[in-house]
Amino acid sequence: MTKILCISAICIMAAWGCSQSPKSNNDSAEASVASTATMYYNGDILTMEGDSAQYAEAVVVKDGKILFVGLKDEAMKAAGEGHEMIDLQGKTLLPGFIDAHGHIFSSGIQGLAANLLPPPDGKGATIADLVTLTKEWIGPNQKIVDKIGWIIGFGYDDAQLKEKRHPTALELDQISKDIPVMVLHQSGHLASLNSKGLEMAGITESTPDPSGGIIRRVKGSKKPEGTLEESAMFGPLFKVFGMIDSTGNANIIRAGIASYTKYGFTTAQEGRATNAVCESMKLMAANNELPIDIYAYPDIQQELPYMEKVGVQATYTNHFRIAGVKLSSDGAIQGKTAYLSKPYKVPPAGAKKDYRGYPAIPDASAYNALVDAAFKNNWQIITHCNGDASGDMYIKAVRLAANKYGNNDRRSVMIHSQMAREDQLDSMKVLGIIPSFFAMHTFYWGDWHVNETIGKERAYRISPAVSTLKRGMIFTQHHDAPVAFPDAFRVLSATVNRVSRSGEVIGPDQRVPVYIALKSITAWAAYQAFEEKLKGTLSAGKLADFVILDKNPMKIPPMDLSSLKVMATIKEGKTVYEAN
Repeated sequence: MTKILCISAICIMAAWGCSQSPKSNNDSAEASVASTATMYYNGDILTMEGDSAQYAEAVVVKDGKILFVGLKDEAMKAAGEGHEMIDLQGKTLLPGFIDAHGHIFSSGIQGLAANLLPPPDGKGATIADLVTLTKEWIGPNQKIVDKIGWIIGFGYDDAQLKEKRHPTALELDQISKDIPVMVLHQSGHLASLNSKGLEMAGITESTPDPSGGIIRRVKGSKKPEGTLEESAMFGPLFKVFGMIDSTGNANIIRAGIASYTKYGFTTAQEGRATNAVCESMKLMAANNELPIDIYAYPDIQQELPYMEKVGVQATYTNHFRIAGVKLSSDGAIQGKTAYLSKPYKVPPAGAKKDYRGYPAIPDASAYNALVDAAFKNNWQIITHCNGDASGDMYIKAVRLAANKYGNNDRRSVMIHSQMAREDQLDSMKVLGIIPSFFAMHTFYWGDWHVNETIGKERAYRISPAVSTLKRGMIFTQHHDAPVAFPDAFRVLSATVNRVSRSGEVIGPDQRVPVYIALKSITAWAAYQAFEEKLKGTLSAGKLADFVILDKNPMKIPPMDLSSLKVMATIKEGKTVYEAN
């Protein structure tokens, strides 16, 4: 295959420190290529049109759009004289994957921080491992530490650690006593700080728990033990991120793009954006430095004045647009901070037996006002709801706003919808709320949910895709990067197989066919983003956004889905990733 543009893996130092950017969309060499038609043939070309798998013999691209899809002989005529021929050599081509929910900026940070993920994605199996891995990271990344003044690790998971708990400040002091250390939980909803980190964050025995958050304490005292939940974590986190300038932000974004394109995504989401990140992305777009589409949802609670100033954009400008707003209702089930209607099976240490988690915004009137603001301004709203009690909050707020402003084709989204009950799905159908599921939980935390957080009955209904289909509703699936890598194939495997780390099928009745799983990250994801006229299927007039795979997902054993490989990612006819 012709290599038009290839973003190689970006090393940590290059991503933070270099100024090299992807090739400009206005590059004269690329412009000449774009004016010539290109025909892809001799492979499984899966169009994703219709309710079952449909294939074409060839697809023709010209000027970044699909010119023709169909029989090879007719494609040759449509391509005209002098066109380029790309032989797929039996590989599979289908629409580029669309990120239904993720955080491309934080994904870039994940790629730059110390990797503390547990196996199979990392080596963080014990607290001692976390200490060792972070220490090993410091040396090659001293410039990062010097620049931001913190040592950062990402991805530890108490559910997978041998100790089955969070690291304490004293344990993280083994990394450094003089430099603040922050290690982020894989869920992105908790973090642990060393003693210096707590000092820098201004957290002491007399610091009260903030609204919507908890400072975990040493048992029998008010002394902070090091672990911060939800809003207690975001203060120190935003302080660290505030140390990064626009150049650093741009390099983080590049690292995130490299991670996304590796897994076949031609459209990425920044699902809880700050105004600084949006402005950095706008600047990169103005300089033609974004090789894929990024659609952002600023945090409505933090960025309402910014949104009232800039609004939303229905179309992309050089691959960037602000698509709507994000609201967060609760935390993470695996971290036991999601807001449930019934208690956790095993409450966190020190919590009462009837502990159900807690809402991110305890004041119902303040919460409803944020949804009201989105409807009033005609902004699409996507809302994080892991627990079903937080789902109740969102459904009620949408109903109130819909009665006030109307609800015609708003495509509100319930992000995660993990604990969505049958009655909630009924309400979501009436209100037009699209569930965007996080089925990857069945692999990463399925065993933990059965044994520790919510018990077998509720765990087996997590991300209830089949229940949604039975109601004639669509759903999307997502990876929520950097909670997990933006791995489309883990998403597919979890949606189809629902097999946990131990091999248990977490809810066999909620498994869906491969084709439906593919729809959830192509056609249906495009619809969720109001982009179905541009993306999601292969048809004439749509953008030439493709992913080429080594094998056809429809023709391999379902348990092999997670081992699929991206051979190339193509955005509007330009190759933005190519496997070595």
